[in-house]
Amino acid sequence: MTADYPRSAFVKVGAMAAVTTEPTGRQDAEVIGLIGLAHGTSHFFHLMLPPLFPWLMADFALSYTQAGFLMTLFFVVSGIGQALAGFIVDRIGARPVLMFGIGMLGVSGLLLAAAASYPGLLLAAAAAGIGNSIFHPADFTLLNRRVSGPRLGHAFSVHGLSGNLGWAAGSVVMAGVAAASNWRNAGVVAALTAFAVLALLLLRRGVLADGAETAVVSAGREGGRAGHGAFRFLRSGAVWLCFAFFLITTAAFGVLQNFGPAILHNVYALAVPLATMGLTAYLLGSALGMVFGGFAGARFADSDFVIAPALAVSAATALLLASGLAPTILILPMMGLIGFGVGLAGPSRDLLVRRAATAQFGAAAYGRVYGFVYSGLDIGLAISPLVFGPLLDGGRYVAPLLGVAALQVGALLLALAVGTGTRRLRAARSGVQA
Repeated sequence: MTADYPRSAFVKVGAMAAVTTEPTGRQDAEVIGLIGLAHGTSHFFHLMLPPLFPWLMADFALSYTQAGFLMTLFFVVSGIGQALAGFIVDRIGARPVLMFGIGMLGVSGLLLAAAASYPGLLLAAAAAGIGNSIFHPADFTLLNRRVSGPRLGHAFSVHGLSGNLGWAAGSVVMAGVAAASNWRNAGVVAALTAFAVLALLLLRRGVLADGAETAVVSAGREGGRAGHGAFRFLRSGAVWLCFAFFLITTAAFGVLQNFGPAILHNVYALAVPLATMGLTAYLLGSALGMVFGGFAGARFADSDFVIAPALAVSAATALLLASGLAPTILILPMMGLIGFGVGLAGPSRDLLVRRAATAQFGAAAYGRVYGFVYSGLDIGLAISPLVFGPLLDGGRYVAPLLGVAALQVGALLLALAVGTGTRRLRAARSGVQA
């Protein structure tokens, strides 16, 4: 399946014929690498604040609720901004929006370093949320327009993998700098990281000059003739199913991200350092799964056939952990297996959105569809602590693991529903009875 707008020397305007040239492997690799670096930077800033909570709580006399609200604010702002950013991407192109997002992340690091009160921390969290909001609509628009179709599965694999690496780097760098000096210097380091990435993207901006502005104008004219309004995509059942899919899968991840160590410590009496390694095992397993997921996504046209069995493995493993019967020696490998299943589904998940949600609207709606659908990620991460935190406060440490399994089962059912709908639409368009 090829991208809707292959790279071209000239784009069809009016009656002019399009002259297209296929991108080389080297061009694809550079685009994938630059977008992956940008995405990794956004995930680095997901963990700009949490590793600093011990220092921030001490210096500003914060409660756990106040500290946690910083991340709730981050994801709420990011979720709302992500849905809005998609419209901006469709109007002006993805490249300038991507640059703005990276710049805002840098600003958030400076605001953190300068914070003199809790409102200052809230401002830094909100600025980071604004910066983070643009990445999925901008990243996926650029990947879809700049990377050749056969390599899109691998592009989405690298995109997801870079996010995991960003998480890993964020926790190590922020906590490490704060421990070695202070948390304000950690904020400065975060800012310098974002600005260094921005400088590289500006230096190589020609690689990301995908003709997006021309494509947006051209596709907008075609979409206008077809009568596709700006919000028409919200009438698509596939869009809403994909939104729900992302919301519940990230809600499941939010349980393990926020409470995994506490759950393993209390259910299996693991020492806190060993329980904390459970989250590390999950992230490493997810990264490995994404590598294999890139090949699986490129091989199978029906993405739900990859997603469903992968999430079924994760759900079954979570249930086994919830039973409390797993041998201690297998706990970390099982956390890795949960992550592997989620990671394996990742690239196919991104292809599912491309094939299903944009099938009715084409490239003219890439930004708004990706922006809206992926805002489910932020909403899932924002509400997960609010839903499952009280269970832990009540001493019900097994219940969140059951929730993880239930959410993953729900996600695989949604994926199958989206895939079935896509096949029916494909059959209808080809004149074959579904």
